[in-house]
Amino acid sequence: MQGQGKTAGIAPVIGKKSNETRGMWLGLAGVAIFSLTLPATRIAVAEMDAIFFALARAVVAAACAIALLAYTRAPLPTAQQFRSLVITALGVVIGFPLFSSLAMQHVPASHGAVVLGVLPLATALLGALRFGERPSAGFWLAALVGSGMVVAFALRQGGGSFHAADLALFAAVAAGAMGYAEGGRLSQSMGGPQVICWALVISLPVTLPISGAMAWQHGLSAGPAAWVAFGYVSLFSMFIGFFFWYRGLALGGIARVGQVQLLQPFLTLLGAALVVGEPMDASNLLFALAVIAVVAVGRRMAVRR
Repeated sequence: MQGQGKTAGIAPVIGKKSNETRGMWLGLAGVAIFSLTLPATRIAVAEMDAIFFALARAVVAAACAIALLAYTRAPLPTAQQFRSLVITALGVVIGFPLFSSLAMQHVPASHGAVVLGVLPLATALLGALRFGERPSAGFWLAALVGSGMVVAFALRQGGGSFHAADLALFAAVAAGAMGYAEGGRLSQSMGGPQVICWALVISLPVTLPISGAMAWQHGLSAGPAAWVAFGYVSLFSMFIGFFFWYRGLALGGIARVGQVQLLQPFLTLLGAALVVGEPMDASNLLFALAVIAVVAVGRRMAVRR
């Protein structure tokens, strides 16, 4: 009986560790998809209106979402879930795409990649404040060091001050963190696909008329590369990537899995070099590698509940 008690006690621990590991891998898959968002945005906004690009991609993704919700016969959200979906939508469907698109008109994707490295700290902070997650002191130290590197990088690139594009990127961080934290928590009860699908659908009263007005005002003339970039962010950055990301946050915890996103600057630097042809600057690479080192430390830090 005593041995059975020990076994019963070990099983939940193993199950929790397994979920955390799965959450980390799913989160990493989402980050890999998201890592090409800035390079694709940089390509598209060179020829497209930034506001149209930011919101029209959500309209395309919403069409896919409606089809998936109808196919799966997903139930309507409850009133409480609807409120959380509104917060999620404001963050990841409207806020982050809009601010990042505006920023990519003025700075390289490689610059934006490093500045957005502060997003995991913001996600963990909002998750802790809103949902009672209690990251350890070591976790906060690792996250703060990584985020401090990002701020130092932005100041260094800006000659000692922040550019307007940096402010737009930090606004994108705030919006993205809000949407990631709220959506990650909600996916524990709804599932990641339903969260992003409903967030896209309830955003249509905003995204559809504004993107339509921008298309009418500025036209839709753009080259093939810009439209391929638009297609990528519409289907992958705005839709498929969230299936992996929200499921990962639900399994592994917002604070812990959010740390995986510290890898995104390095992946985006690679994407900017391969897709956009931006030079792999040594200082950018060193900053990104330093942030990756922080990930390795932060991943080891226990998160107490």
